[in-house]
Amino acid sequence: MTIKDLARLSGYSLGTVSRVLNNQPNVSDKARAAILAIAEESGFELNESAQLLKQQRSNAVLIIVKGTANEMFASMVEQLQSLFSRTTHPLIVDFIDEDENEVLRAVKLCRERKPVGVMFLGGTNRYFCSDFEKIHVPAVVVTNDASELPFENLSSVTTNDRQGAACAVDYLIRCGHRQIAVLGGDRSLSDTSAQRYEGCVEAFEKNVMHFDEQTFYHTGRYSYEDGYVGMQAVLRQTPQVTAVFAMADVIAIGAIRALVDAGKRVPDDISIIGYDGLKIGSFYTPKLSTVCQSVELLARRSFMVLMDCTEHGGPARHLTVPFTLSNRESVRKLESD
Repeated sequence: MTIKDLARLSGYSLGTVSRVLNNQPNVSDKARAAILAIAEESGFELNESAQLLKQQRSNAVLIIVKGTANEMFASMVEQLQSLFSRTTHPLIVDFIDEDENEVLRAVKLCRERKPVGVMFLGGTNRYFCSDFEKIHVPAVVVTNDASELPFENLSSVTTNDRQGAACAVDYLIRCGHRQIAVLGGDRSLSDTSAQRYEGCVEAFEKNVMHFDEQTFYHTGRYSYEDGYVGMQAVLRQTPQVTAVFAMADVIAIGAIRALVDAGKRVPDDISIIGYDGLKIGSFYTPKLSTVCQSVELLARRSFMVLMDCTEHGGPARHLTVPFTLSNRESVRKLESD
């Protein structure tokens, strides 16, 4: 018998059951009585649960950051540090490689550090499907939609990546571009890349255009270096390209550097649009056109959801924050023939 079983049998959330077994406040008398009665009837050992909770509980919040070179997540960590500084919860921040299993990493750190909650900056749904049941505290995954996953202690806060990518590609098409390359991630490893790729295809289909993945889609990490290498491949393999959609601003900036080194001008020779809305993009030359996600809003809403779940036993929530298209200087409108 586990805490998860008690939650299922009682009909209350994991957070509520945990607070009852740990004799914490913010639980109704009715819920407390019902959970304790089911625990007694099912033979659940309260001293065993207390030991489990003792193992689980510190007052810290664990943040797993997926991608050591992800500047958007680095900015979000700064926002979260400011928000949590007003609480009694210290932060444990752990950066992992973007190819690592973030859930297994969290499971390990939950055993070792016993946080009251977990926040994932980035994630892969298949890792959650296989391993998240081992996590028994409230958690929030940021920039991924977890609404279809069957975990009542997992919330999510994200931007609609599919719509954002479709908006970016549609904008390039409306500017007259027909030969468009896409620089992104491995869709089998990254749900974000998969969603943004689907948005690209959706935009091409909407405009009655075929997108040849083998020719025009180049994969790599979300980094300046892989943006540079990917753009070199575009120039080498498809010199007819007039525009590029990069699935992250760091990829776009790396691609611009490759174009400059190759003697190309942006946007005169090739237009580029990114995704994320990093501050550096507005100080780059040319200023980067991009799909802007509000780091501040993502951080604030994720913080509020996690605090509601950990402090008040609130239910899991799945929120979508809006994006905006910022047209700066890196996209040129082609002259019609």
